[in-house]
Amino acid sequence: MKRFILSLIVILGLVSCETKSDNLSTSLVNNPSSADGVKKGDNVPAIKFENTEYDFGKVLQGEQVSHTFKFKNVGNAPLIITSIEKTCGCTTPDFSNKPIKPGESGKITVTYDSKGHKGFQNKRLIVKANTNPSETILRIKAQVENINTF
Repeated sequence: MKRFILSLIVILGLVSCETKSDNLSTSLVNNPSSADGVKKGDNVPAIKFENTEYDFGKVLQGEQVSHTFKFKNVGNAPLIITSIEKTCGCTTPDFSNKPIKPGESGKITVTYDSKGHKGFQNKRLIVKANTNPSETILRIKAQVENINTF
C-alpha cells in the first residue's frame, strides 16, 4: 500500500510540473547579426514602435487597465516575436507570434492589474524578436491611488 501511495505521489508530481508555453523556441529564429553587431545578409526584420512608453495617469487601486502598443516591420524579412518577458506578475501581454511580413503592422496589448499596488508604478516588458537588437523595452506607468485619495 505504501508503494502504491508513493508511486501515485511521484506520478502526480511529474504531471503537475508539465507547463504549456506560448513562446516559440529560439531555435526557430535566425538573428542575422554576429556578436560584434554586424548584419549579415540583406534579409533583416526591423521593429518600429509608434511609442515604447505609456502613462495611464491616475488609476484606482484594484483597477485593470490596458494599452495597445502598435508597431510595424520596417525591415525586409518576416518579423517574429518569440516572447515577451515581464518584470511583474501584474502585467499581462497579449500578442501574436505569427510572422509579420515586411511593411505590415502588429500590436501588443498590455494589461496592468493595480491590485495590491499603491503610488507610482513603472513596469517594463522586454519584447524578444528576430531583430537587431533582439530586445526592445516597453514601459507602462501609473499613479495608483487609494479610493479615499482619488
